[in-house]
Amino acid sequence: MNQDTAQQGIKMEVGIEDCLHIEFEFDKQRYHLQDVILGKIYFLLVRIKIKFMELAVIRREAAGVGPNSYNESENIVKFELMDGAPIKGECVPIRLFLSHLDLTPTYRSVNNVFSVKYYLNLVLVDEEDRRYFKQQEVVFWRRADEQSAVPLEGGQHRGLRMAPDRMVNV
Repeated sequence: MNQDTAQQGIKMEVGIEDCLHIEFEFDKQRYHLQDVILGKIYFLLVRIKIKFMELAVIRREAAGVGPNSYNESENIVKFELMDGAPIKGECVPIRLFLSHLDLTPTYRSVNNVFSVKYYLNLVLVDEEDRRYFKQQEVVFWRRADEQSAVPLEGGQHRGLRMAPDRMVNV
């Protein structure tokens, strides 16, 4: 995957015909585990009374094959973005810090047996407690630890020592 594809943002328009039309955008599709998710939600048409809006990060794990497969979904974090009814033209900013969350990198089909995927789930709730939602998959990746790559004396790296014919964990 090239750098342009990795940093491409997410922009989607969703809605209910003649009732609600929103556009949401996030700055990237791929985030490292210490990153910040930045985005905006624009209300283009609002004809229903919205009570609140929330954003959740969902982890979906799948393990096994066929009838022995196991799936689990977990809400990692959920927070309220807006309380009260928006008006046409309103923009709601999003800033979600990932560093304090219990996240792992995304794993896609490890040996066709195991996967971990993450989704951003945007939920709007109206005054009659009807829930409208849109999910978007995002990728989380682990940034290489800069300190572990710094060589120590004698050309050794932290956690490794040189043996005559191979490297050995210490």
